[in-house]
Amino acid sequence: MSRNKQKGRPNVALSPQEWKLMTLLWEKSPQPAYDLIEALAPREKWHPNTVRTMLARLLQKRVVRAERYKNLYLYSAALSREDLVNAESSSFLERVFGGALRPALIHFVKKQRLSPEEVEEMKRILDENSDPSKS
Repeated sequence: MSRNKQKGRPNVALSPQEWKLMTLLWEKSPQPAYDLIEALAPREKWHPNTVRTMLARLLQKRVVRAERYKNLYLYSAALSREDLVNAESSSFLERVFGGALRPALIHFVKKQRLSPEEVEEMKRILDENSDPSKS
């Protein structure tokens, strides 16, 4: 079974713009579309219909839920940030590295300088997660 379709793991891919909307919903939920549009206005030049379209897509992907309150809908995150990060990282790993973790780690470690503290933290994490049967 593909890593990003494991039981209990969402199989979604979000655009950078959708991540911006999700970040607002993780910070404060529920919110009406109008408040999301207003919060994005100072930093994004999106038309209000663009935000509404993205909300509709996020609803379709089941990462956002909407509750009707009087004459409007209140939007909230249906999945935690951690769940979406796990899903996206699994999807990325599958697409770019064929699901193999080792080449991905080697690639990123070679591209980024690490502080001695970061190296120690990575060693600790690798030691905690190593499989003795693969020695």
